[in-house]
Amino acid sequence: MKIYTKGGDRGETSLYDNTRVPKDHIRVESYGTIDELNSALGLARGFIDDDSINVSIKDVQRELFNVAGELATADHSKFPEKVTVEKIESLESEIDSMLDKLNKEQQFKFIIPGSCHRSASLHMARTICRRAERRIVTLSREEDIRPELVKYVNRLSDWIYALARTLECSIEYVDFEK
Repeated sequence: MKIYTKGGDRGETSLYDNTRVPKDHIRVESYGTIDELNSALGLARGFIDDDSINVSIKDVQRELFNVAGELATADHSKFPEKVTVEKIESLESEIDSMLDKLNKEQQFKFIIPGSCHRSASLHMARTICRRAERRIVTLSREEDIRPELVKYVNRLSDWIYALARTLECSIEYVDFEK
């Protein structure tokens, strides 16, 4: 079996349900950005030496395949809905737990991201997640996208932010008065 099919040589690709679309279609852009996020999270794991955190990140990476699968399917009957309200609530609980460990007065101040490789890689993943969210919102204006999918990706960017904050080696706050 060869990795190349030559099916995309004219600028089209097949979705999960075999629908053909241009490679620059907003749907392809949406799930492609989720794929990019998944890779960025994999890179971040390489800088983190805490096994429990790496397990959590890997669980998120597995969930991102469900997000991408749903985004890659125009015919929703062909891909079961896997992103649930419970998964969103689980992220919210983890975010609350992580933020509770931070200095309450400084939790929501802007910081210069990336005081070490582990936090820098997570901040990069967070910005990719935000871009994925923007692409999905654009897609949702054209096609039917479940609100749970948008909520999950939105909450995931908050989860990555909270994780990055807890793993900063040092914090440098942004002083807007200077």
